[in-house]
Amino acid sequence: MEIINATGRRKTAVARVYLKEGSGKITVNGKDYKEYFPTVMLQHIVEQPFNEIEETKGKYDVDVNLIGGGIKGQAEALRLGISRALVKINEEWRLPLK
Repeated sequence: MEIINATGRRKTAVARVYLKEGSGKITVNGKDYKEYFPTVMLQHIVEQPFNEIEETKGKYDVDVNLIGGGIKGQAEALRLGISRALVKINEEWRLPLK
């Protein structure tokens, strides 16, 4: 599978998301997402697309470049970017991810 890229924006935060098959690792600006987003609430926001579509859990690695905005806006931009990338894989996932 090739690398799928998508962009998520929220307020002034921009997330460039690169999705590929792997083990479920999420890397944000070179760090693990749990290190980058230290609170459980922000981690939950980032995980929402994978929790919504059960068959994607642990199946894709995500590499993200985040710029701008505050920490919550960045988490929400990342959520949108992951959702858009998953919709590129399977158009039927659009409705549950919306």
